[in-house]
Amino acid sequence: MMTDHKPDPALLARAETLVEALPYMQRYAGSTFVVKYGGHAMGDADAAEDFAEDVVLLKAVGINPIVVHGGGPQIGAALKAQGIESRFIDGLRVTDAATMKVAEMVLSGAINKEIVSWIQAEGGRAVGISGKDGRLVTATKIQGPHDLGLVGEPDDIDTRLLDTISRAGMIPVVAPIGGGADGQTYPINAANFAGALPLATGAERLFLLTDVAGVLDKEKRLLTDLTPPQIAGLKADGTIYGGMIPKLQTCIDAVEGGVDAAVILDGRVPHAMLVEIFTKAGAGTLVRAA
Repeated sequence: MMTDHKPDPALLARAETLVEALPYMQRYAGSTFVVKYGGHAMGDADAAEDFAEDVVLLKAVGINPIVVHGGGPQIGAALKAQGIESRFIDGLRVTDAATMKVAEMVLSGAINKEIVSWIQAEGGRAVGISGKDGRLVTATKIQGPHDLGLVGEPDDIDTRLLDTISRAGMIPVVAPIGGGADGQTYPINAANFAGALPLATGAERLFLLTDVAGVLDKEKRLLTDLTPPQIAGLKADGTIYGGMIPKLQTCIDAVEGGVDAAVILDGRVPHAMLVEIFTKAGAGTLVRAA
C-alpha cells in the first residue's frame, strides 16, 4: 500500500542550501583560505563548536584552511591573575619580558591546543604550531613613535611547514608568535599576522572573524561590499573609526597584494563563514580591490 510522504521541511531546506552551495564548493576546491579567529569571538562554546565544524567542512570539500587565532582577552586575564598590569598604545599591548612570556604561554599553549581539540572533536585533524615553529614567521620589533617593547611584525614568511601540514590532510592552527633573527620572541597582532599569510601562501580568501557584524554605515546597516577607495571615504567622514580601521587596513593590504577578497565576519553568528562562502547573500563585509 502506498502512502503519502511529506518531506521534513527542515531537511528540505538543508538540501536546498546544499544544492545552492555546490557550485561555490566546486569553485574553491584546491584553494587556501586564511582564517583569523579573534580572541573576542572565542567566548561562546556553541560558537566555538560551529567554527570547528565549519573549518572541518572546508577541509572536507577540498579547501585548505589555515587558522590563525588571537587571544587578547585571555592574555589580559592571565596577566591580571599574575599581578601584571596591561598598558596599551594605539590598541597594541606594551610588552616587556614578563608580559611576553605570559603571552606566549597563553597563545601557544592554552588557546592553541583548545582550538586543536575543538577541530578534532568535530572529526578533523589539526596541528597546533606558532610562527616560531619551522621559522614560519621571522619577526622584527615594531618601530614607531611609541616604544611598544617586545611587539613584533612579520618580516619574512617561510610556508614550507604550512604546506607540509596541509598536504598531509591536516589543518594548521597557528599562534601569532614570531621569532626574530636576533633570537628574541615577539608576540604579533593576530590580524597583522594573518594578513601577511595570504600573500605568502597564495590564499584566495582572508577571513577576519571577530565580535562585530562587519562594517556598519551611520544608520547601523551592514555594508556588504567595499573597495579601498570607498573605505577611505568612510574613514574620512567618520563612519569607520577605532578598532575597525586596522581590520580594514589588513583587508586592503591583502586585496591590493593579490588576494581575491577579504571578509570581516561576526564569529559569534552560527556558521557565518559557510554562509559567506557558499551563499549568494553572504554574511559580513567583503572587501575587493577597486
